[in-house]
Amino acid sequence: MKKILLIVAIFATAFVQQSFAQPVPTNREDLPKETQLSQLLTDYYNIKDALVAGNAATASLKAADFVKQLNEIDAKITSRDNLAALLKDANQISESKDIKHQREHFANFSVNMFALAKSVKLSSDPIYEAYCPMKKAYWLSSETAIKNPYFGSSMLSCGSIKETLK
Repeated sequence: MKKILLIVAIFATAFVQQSFAQPVPTNREDLPKETQLSQLLTDYYNIKDALVAGNAATASLKAADFVKQLNEIDAKITSRDNLAALLKDANQISESKDIKHQREHFANFSVNMFALAKSVKLSSDPIYEAYCPMKKAYWLSSETAIKNPYFGSSMLSCGSIKETLK
């Protein structure tokens, strides 16, 4: 009798847990807007990190992820011009295997990404805008430590934080 009650209790517990479970989104477009925007910022950081490492192939792949994510985001979140500019620059990075060419497009890409970050909240964590005086270009970072994506290991710590979005 105790075994039967134990089995019934286990099945009842499993059934109750299933009824309270939230469905897990299977597609990126099913994710809440905040999660989509956070993923977009993560994709940006992944591109930056690949450029810091001097890895053109990874930068290209991560830029393709960014393009895919951007295409799935509701166009009402910011101006169409900003989204079009981000898409253009990310496509340029994803289509190139030349690190120098990718870094040239990353400069404008970063300016447009910062404009997006100022218009909508991309993260609950601070977003740091860093500046490279040698390249005269900006980039975004999740940390205050300078890791320059424009020169990689040759000038890794060249730059400074210019603005912080909280």
